[in-house]
Amino acid sequence: MNLKIYISIIGMLLLPFQKVVVQISLQNTTCEMLVNPLGIDVVKPRFAWHIISGERNVMQTAYQILVASSLEKLNANEGDLWDSGKVGTQESIHVIYNGKTLTSRMRCYWKVKTWTNAGQSSWSSSNSFSMGLLYYKDWPKGWIGFDRAFPWDNIKTDSRLSARYFRKEFQSTKEIKYATASIIGLGLYELYINGKKVGNDVLAPTATDYTKNVKYNTFDVTSYIRNGKNAVGAVLGNGRFFAMRQHNKPYKVKTFGFPKMLLNINIVYTDGTTANIDTDDSWKGTADGPIRTNNEYDGEEYDATKEMPGWNAVGFDDSKWLKAEFVQEPMGTYEAQMNENIKVMNTLKPVSITKISGGRYILDMGQNMVGWLQLKVKGKKGQQIKLRFAESLQENGELFTTNLRDAKCTDLYTLKGAAQETWEPTFVYRGFRYVELSGYTNQPLLSDFTGKMIYDNIKTVGTFETSDALTNQIFKNAWWGIAGNYKGIPLDCPQRNERQPWLGDRGAVAQGENFVFDNGRFYAKWLQDIRNSQKEDGAIPDVAPAFWRYYSDNMTWPGTMLLITEMLYKQTGDASVVRDNYPAMKKWLAYMQDRYMKDYILTKDSYGDWCMPPVTIEAGRGKSADKKYPSALISTAYYYHFTQLMMQFSKIIDREEDIKEFELLGDKIAAAFNQKYYNDNKGYYAENALTDNIIPLYFGMVPEKQVDKVFKNIAYTVEVTNKGHLSNGLIGIQWLMRCLNNYGRPDLAFTVATKKTYPSWGYMIDHGATTIWELWNGDTAAPKMNSQNHVMMLGDLLIWYYENLAGIKAEGAAFKKIIMKPEMISGLNSVTASYNSAYGLIKSSYSKTANQFNWKITIPPNTTALVYIPANNRDEVSEKLATKKDLKFVKMEDNRAIYEIGSGDYSFQVEKK
Repeated sequence: MNLKIYISIIGMLLLPFQKVVVQISLQNTTCEMLVNPLGIDVVKPRFAWHIISGERNVMQTAYQILVASSLEKLNANEGDLWDSGKVGTQESIHVIYNGKTLTSRMRCYWKVKTWTNAGQSSWSSSNSFSMGLLYYKDWPKGWIGFDRAFPWDNIKTDSRLSARYFRKEFQSTKEIKYATASIIGLGLYELYINGKKVGNDVLAPTATDYTKNVKYNTFDVTSYIRNGKNAVGAVLGNGRFFAMRQHNKPYKVKTFGFPKMLLNINIVYTDGTTANIDTDDSWKGTADGPIRTNNEYDGEEYDATKEMPGWNAVGFDDSKWLKAEFVQEPMGTYEAQMNENIKVMNTLKPVSITKISGGRYILDMGQNMVGWLQLKVKGKKGQQIKLRFAESLQENGELFTTNLRDAKCTDLYTLKGAAQETWEPTFVYRGFRYVELSGYTNQPLLSDFTGKMIYDNIKTVGTFETSDALTNQIFKNAWWGIAGNYKGIPLDCPQRNERQPWLGDRGAVAQGENFVFDNGRFYAKWLQDIRNSQKEDGAIPDVAPAFWRYYSDNMTWPGTMLLITEMLYKQTGDASVVRDNYPAMKKWLAYMQDRYMKDYILTKDSYGDWCMPPVTIEAGRGKSADKKYPSALISTAYYYHFTQLMMQFSKIIDREEDIKEFELLGDKIAAAFNQKYYNDNKGYYAENALTDNIIPLYFGMVPEKQVDKVFKNIAYTVEVTNKGHLSNGLIGIQWLMRCLNNYGRPDLAFTVATKKTYPSWGYMIDHGATTIWELWNGDTAAPKMNSQNHVMMLGDLLIWYYENLAGIKAEGAAFKKIIMKPEMISGLNSVTASYNSAYGLIKSSYSKTANQFNWKITIPPNTTALVYIPANNRDEVSEKLATKKDLKFVKMEDNRAIYEIGSGDYSFQVEKK
């Protein structure tokens, strides 16, 4: 069979290695060609490809990869850098480069062909990647900036600091073969060549603890540079480098200094010579430009009367600008940024505009979103338009801003008096639905405004829709909340004076996110942030990067490191994530054991089941949720769970010597835990709180003979005591849905998931939520802690949606083996979902009536699946295109006909008799 191959870069897998995907198709189709990866700093990148075929049961049997130093050599089938030869294996992801040493700025071209049981492919079309600056000496010697405030700044009582502008002109007189620009612009930058912005990233680069590491971006700028004179310019914003609160609690808040940058433009000419344009003191700079202040909490002030037309183009008069100054480099090592930068990913038009007192207007975007507002305005020179942002309104129609705390969330635009002016901020964002507009002399129109939604350039890889409207709306709210809080780090919230990457918020949520978003690189980068934040003694903070110095020592927040590692391996099959993080995880567990374990009980906790819902909505009215109820039961159960994960990790990376150690420790912890907390007479733990029972049961700590008793108490609590509602905080909600499902009550899980009364996700929606609230009682609690865009209370809901409602679950790492087993729940008549896994697209779409079940599924090539078809016997099951080789009946079990199938599209029907 003659398979046709297409290559597209979709970036599905993980740091620190490069992932490239090849699509093999029987159809003569085209595919999207995305930007080639530039400036990677991994000398053994990894490759992967998808096989797409209309045939069933397609499995790869071998591959061959060629990597060449030029396109000409690749086209001649000469792999002068690496010719893998024919490798007999099913491996089609995480294939590690094993050729000649890759050096700085090297451009590499590659292609692949495969052999399958359905035939051999031809060579794929070519693709390329390039190496970044691998050594410190590859970079120019000069960081430039201004390490001081200017007269119009205010850093003594505020964090008001204007943007810095830098420029330089240079000559290019030869024919260019190609040119690249590598830049570290801290805290944030925008780069221009000859007046044109380079790339379409915003708020770049990704945030890190700059004392540990700083990220650089590389761009292909061949088309930007012209023969003769050229100009390069850059604007530097503050970002996280110049802290949002300079003098507020210096013992808590890290700051890193004034904005600065390092840049190299490398030009390769067709005659083989090269030229470099580097940052040094020949550049000119100013801070007296139009961006007068930019602060993530407070907003951006832009004075258009201070604009400098042509400042980033040839011929601009910079005689009044200052000489750029050499400044100290940041302490962190230079690293290529392998996770995606932030971009404008969506635009929204407002749905209404309402006039209120004082000549002000309230703009409603119709959706709680994260980003900024672009405006079009006419007016006199010097006229000022003020934009204030909030998530909700007071009853009188005014903005509700108490939950922003002291974040001003205000932009100020000063007009220059042009016929029409269009403006949007450059270095700030906020979470908002409503905008208060003031300063207008004429009635503003809806058409004057556009909302720009920003988040990391991460693809949405999952779809989910059911016959239940509330479930669909919860999923939509989750999408908006998750996407909006991707900012190179996983934010807790995007609106108030916090916006921190709290570890506890993403423990289980991250796996649910992975079914929806291609977040592998994002979370691998975050694991690096966590490793970098670990202290020499082993302590891990509650926030990483540690912009806030919170090292409270507990199991549940720092332990997210283990949960994310497990998630990435399970979802993507990347063993390097386990290998990279194993030493830090082991060191942290030893630290906690040495300091806080007594008689195998982990005595130290900080948060307990954080943000548990008050018993009634009235019980929590006006009360602060910022209260901690430490629980040694929770910390001990989590330590046990982590010993079980470390046993798995040890097997994955061949650390066999550690397995027995963790097994013995886990056994002793479980025994001590059950002796201390389990009430044998009543069949529950501690005081019978829902979370206190769920976590030992889900973690496998409950003695086998007691499992039924414990689960009966869980079910009774939910069904009878709570009248079908949850009663979990942040910890318990991470395991609730799967626990109910796995022990035979998917119906009860569905009841919890579709409640509209307090406390529930439906309650949030019935009270106006378009994202997910921080608190179950976010409409009545004390307002300073009721973010209306948090993801932490999603818990394991999205995992349950995909694994149990849609029935798409990994049996082996990366979905090499798939379990397809949707739960049959009364009141849910159809579910349609898809997930673009590491091996390709998985689909599940079923509908059911009292007497009929119809199920269409797609299994990607190079994988197999066990499908669990609801039927009383196998005779009720038919498949439209089935042949003997397509389906292998395994057995009947619990009114399910179980079949083993290979790749392909299937359409099953069940007629109840």
